[in-house]
Amino acid sequence: MNSTKKILVTGGAGFLGSHLCERLMALGHSVVCMDNFFTGTKRNIKNIVKERKFTLIRHDVTEPINTMKIDQIYNLACPASPVHYQHDPVKTVRTNVQGSINMLNLAKKYKLRIFQASTSEVYGDPKRNPQKEKYRGNVNPIGPRACYDEGKRCAETLFFDYQREFGVNIRVARIFNTYGPRMHPNDGRVVSNFIMQALKNSPITIYGDGTQTRAFCYVDDMIAGIISLMNKSFFLGPVNLGNPREITILELAETIIDLIGSKSKLVKKNLPIDDPLQRCPDIMLARKKLQWKPKVNLKEGLVKTINYLEKFSSKKQGA
Repeated sequence: MNSTKKILVTGGAGFLGSHLCERLMALGHSVVCMDNFFTGTKRNIKNIVKERKFTLIRHDVTEPINTMKIDQIYNLACPASPVHYQHDPVKTVRTNVQGSINMLNLAKKYKLRIFQASTSEVYGDPKRNPQKEKYRGNVNPIGPRACYDEGKRCAETLFFDYQREFGVNIRVARIFNTYGPRMHPNDGRVVSNFIMQALKNSPITIYGDGTQTRAFCYVDDMIAGIISLMNKSFFLGPVNLGNPREITILELAETIIDLIGSKSKLVKKNLPIDDPLQRCPDIMLARKKLQWKPKVNLKEGLVKTINYLEKFSSKKQGA
């Protein structure tokens, strides 16, 4: 990078946000971490919270803010797991819409570059596989997942309208399933669910018949892709960031059981409403524009994630 910056990261105490804050500071930047701690935790930022170049602001992105002088914004504020974003769906929509407007207004006012953490969920339950950025998706606008799916789609709309109408310097990435240390142990996402169940030798819950597919990207690779996009000139996105290696949910469960040496058995339950049957990114655009691709293989990343989540496997320790 050419120079050090003061960078605002919303949702900075969350899973992805905390890793991003750490990486930015390692690159020499100062970081302002903004979080309302709905899903983020101070545990995630304990390694950097006392650093001179780190500032923590407890604030909800849905409320306007006039922050100190900053140079860039990474907007990651939004619960990303169904358990959390369905807890208060109206607030989830507000976080995606009003939160985006507040951050975009800040970027407009100070003429800043701003990154939006969009999601593979904008593709809904896709009819094409793998998903390319030109695919417009198959989303149920009135289902229980719509607060997140449609909220993120509307956020993308706002970002590109602010770019067209006001010239705001935007970057948009569609983030596919990401995993790694600092995942919330009770967030309801498949990797953390399976690991926590396997560590306790509890039945592993498979929703549907287990043949539905996902593609999992290790957090370090994802952060590298996000920063690469933010610092790329003349490329706005949207761009898919994720691992193109597609596996079934059954294969994931069996891999985790094997890595842990667990005695867990598989138990099948009904598939949740609108849960996608296929999810896999086409990353040709990221390869071409960002010279980016994932490097960490699934088993290597799962071992690191298991090592992190082990301390939460005792019921006494909780989340």
